Amino acid sequence: MVFFEENDLLSRFKYDQKIRKLNNEITYYEKEIAQSNRKMLELQSSNENLEKFAREQYLMKKANEDIFIIED
Repeated sequence: MVFFEENDLLSRFKYDQKIRKLNNEITYYEKEIAQSNRKMLELQSSNENLEKFAREQYLMKKANEDIFIIED
């Protein structure tokens, strides 16, 4: 049972590591989903937020404006 079976200690240890890794991924993606939902609600709540997002993410502008991109 310790070394030669399908459920030996080494396999058990590997499975436990994989479970921990997957649980960490679940936590990470749950946080990402919550953050995305907050952003979506913020964008849907007002046109000003939607305009700000479009300007920052997609470099959209009004007809009479110029855009300057400053990189660090």
